[in-house]
Amino acid sequence: MAKARAAPAITATQAAAFRLARHHLDGRSAEVARRSAKAFALPLVDVVRDTGGIQAQVMSAAETAIWTRRRSTTREEIRAALFDRRDIVKTSAMRLTLHLIPATELATVIAALRPMAMAILQRWQARVGVTPDQVKAVEDVVLDGLRDGPQTQQDLIARARRRASKGMRVWLDHSWGPLRSAIVNGLIVYGPPRGPATTFVRVDRWLPGQFHIEAAEARARLLRTFLSAFGPATAHDFSKWSGIRTSDARMVMHAIAGEIVEVSVDGASGSILRADLKALRKSTLDLEAVRLLGPFDSFLLAHATKEHLVEPRHYKRVYRPQGWISPVVLRGASIVGVWFPKTSGKTTTLSVELFARPTPAMRKAIEREAGAMAAFLGQACVARFA
Repeated sequence: MAKARAAPAITATQAAAFRLARHHLDGRSAEVARRSAKAFALPLVDVVRDTGGIQAQVMSAAETAIWTRRRSTTREEIRAALFDRRDIVKTSAMRLTLHLIPATELATVIAALRPMAMAILQRWQARVGVTPDQVKAVEDVVLDGLRDGPQTQQDLIARARRRASKGMRVWLDHSWGPLRSAIVNGLIVYGPPRGPATTFVRVDRWLPGQFHIEAAEARARLLRTFLSAFGPATAHDFSKWSGIRTSDARMVMHAIAGEIVEVSVDGASGSILRADLKALRKSTLDLEAVRLLGPFDSFLLAHATKEHLVEPRHYKRVYRPQGWISPVVLRGASIVGVWFPKTSGKTTTLSVELFARPTPAMRKAIEREAGAMAAFLGQACVARFA
């Protein structure tokens, strides 16, 4: 009887280097971006795709996350990609949180996450006494209201109230809950802001025709995207990142077993796409490279445990209560501090709180990062060390 083949041995440094490169955060990418115009040719939508989506609960944080990976990016370019070219869209995605995702992957994300999301919505709707027929009626009103273009959340809910039964008004008054079903079903996405107000648009009028995909195949595609960006990883990691149940994540992992290989990362098992194993083995890490990642950066959100990113004693300075995630200083692949911006007049000051005394070289690297950020912010940007 043949012996089982041992899992390829990978170091934690190789795994970290692979993930950083996939997120366009490795030191070589940063140096090339400074010296070569070719780096600027990377399409913005590719950055969004390569990272598995950009967290966008706070839109300014999403803009910073894209800029961090593609230094030529401007806010105007991001808005053009969202609302003019429409090659990226903003919608509720992984973990039912807002993300920017490629428009071509909207159908996949919706189909993969709809069962989980609808189960959560239906439990909440049952608690407030809303029936499926009433949910469908509101969806119809919303779609009718959007047939001529973007409308604000307030306008859409007011329109629904005019046709709502008395029992539905508690639901309609509960934040933007009435629109969540239409978003989860892929019928609407976020449109261009109207002043401080959020707008929504109909997918069938905003984007090219969407294809149909079954949930199982959609989850397989989503898992491939996840492993490409965050591997090596486990089914539990995929569950935490996506929001689907761990048992379902294991089923998806099993379904594409022929495409993945299990590796040993300093003794801990994880999976990688077979096609990425060669790149993983060749990955090298620049331990001195320094990057400033903004709040809620997608790189910090994938794995169930975070010991590979931050020492346990500093965990709560990064992963804060109520789901807030601090902007961080990344050195190599380790979080070595946090930073917080404050704007006064025409200057933004980054208050940097490092976990240990920095070397002069590290201070200069952080100051260079702050200087580079000035171009994106459109005003002076300086680092101040606490």
